[in-house]
Amino acid sequence: MAKEPVVLAWSGGKDSSLALAALRADPAVEVVAVLTTMTAEYDRISIHGIRRTVLEAQVAALGLPLIEVSIPADASNAVYESAFAASLAAFRQARPDVRHIAFGDLFLAEVRAYRERMLPALGWTPIFPLWGRETRRLAQEFVRGGYRAILTCVDTTQLGAEFAGCEFDESLLANLPDSVDPCGERGE
Repeated sequence: MAKEPVVLAWSGGKDSSLALAALRADPAVEVVAVLTTMTAEYDRISIHGIRRTVLEAQVAALGLPLIEVSIPADASNAVYESAFAASLAAFRQARPDVRHIAFGDLFLAEVRAYRERMLPALGWTPIFPLWGRETRRLAQEFVRGGYRAILTCVDTTQLGAEFAGCEFDESLLANLPDSVDPCGERGE
């Protein structure tokens, strides 16, 4: 049986890593590329502000080609969608067999609904390999899986500034207030 080729939306964060692991564990799926949106003026991943050098190291370690979506710092949603569509269309020319794009979304229903509205019009089907998984378990899975992350910024209205710079490990998870999602899904 042929595997379904899938592109993974890659933010460089924990959810992307866990989504990739889930997809690679699925014998029916083959991840063929990662897609990242870069803010041109900053040369950083738009979602997390990760530097290009880190992205390049991640992509090299993954052994997957990178599809880059470039947007200006002040991009409107329409500008983002146009750039996103153009990058997917260019990739489709090289790989017309690829019809699915995966996201590491966990529970933000409005984000999922947006993707489910936008992508079919572009000829793509979104998939969500982590959707609905309990975030405390996912955070523990990340740590126990040997992944490494450092909190580089925090929303101080939700979490104390002293958490910035902390290693994302069992100690951090044990010290998070109950009001904070362990995977930071609400922007904590």
